[in-house]
Amino acid sequence: MSAGPAVFSAGAWLDAVRGDPGPAGTILWRVRLPRVVTGALTGGMLAVSGVVFQALLRNPLAEPYLLGVSSGAALGAVSALALGLSASAYFALPLAALFGALLAIGVVFEVARVGGRLDTRVLLLAGVVVSAFFSACVLLILTFVRADTLRSAFFWTLGSLSGASWGMIAAMLTYSVPALLVLFGLSRHLNALTLGEETAAYLGTETEAVKRLAFLLASLLAAAAVSVAGVIGFIGLVVPHAVRLSGVRDHRALTPLSFVAGACALVLADAAARTVAAPMEVPIGVITAFLGVPMFLILLRRAVRS
Repeated sequence: MSAGPAVFSAGAWLDAVRGDPGPAGTILWRVRLPRVVTGALTGGMLAVSGVVFQALLRNPLAEPYLLGVSSGAALGAVSALALGLSASAYFALPLAALFGALLAIGVVFEVARVGGRLDTRVLLLAGVVVSAFFSACVLLILTFVRADTLRSAFFWTLGSLSGASWGMIAAMLTYSVPALLVLFGLSRHLNALTLGEETAAYLGTETEAVKRLAFLLASLLAAAAVSVAGVIGFIGLVVPHAVRLSGVRDHRALTPLSFVAGACALVLADAAARTVAAPMEVPIGVITAFLGVPMFLILLRRAVRS
């Protein structure tokens, strides 16, 4: 929380913690603490979403944005910016992004329902197609907007926690905590599904019900994270992969550990984004890409050798 362009002494921070209404207290309680909490929640949600997708698809390269969540959220956010809604209402941008992400999820799930069951292969293909279509819609809208709107949309797509607030945190907790608890309760079934759907069914897992619920909740977590912080890559891909390579395979431990690791990773990445080019702020998606790409290549190389 002490990282940022405004630097205060240790005594000033201590006074701020005690409730001193000075500049340090204002920055601590109204800016940096909400930002750290939002970053922790967002990083944890993306990591847990990645865990679930990798388990259901039995692919360690799966990530939370496979079903078009990011492109749907981008379409909603860019539409709000183009219509000027973000200037008139504080929550207009995250709500529009959340609506766009949910729209993408709904379309993908509807296409992937084949004969009353959720076909994983169709799900992936539908996600790719919907993502491409929504991305084309975003580019079409950006073609006709003003330069300042184009700049705002560009920075939103790169990710930022600058809009964090206590109200936003309260809203995130209302839907993320139940989803996280349910996904943790599905840990035993996720363990079974990693062995294959037939094996999971033999072990007593209602595969179709578990797949639908897990896919839906993981997608909702990713949608909520994107709506608040923009598109932040590699957290949901690298963090679960790293935790799994450390020897943790049981989802009863993998899910909470990935949440904690994802929270720490995004908070540290945000601290770097605020300091490396202070007083300017680097988009957090750039930081996660610079750190995530080499880390993922190292983890991938390690997995191949083992």
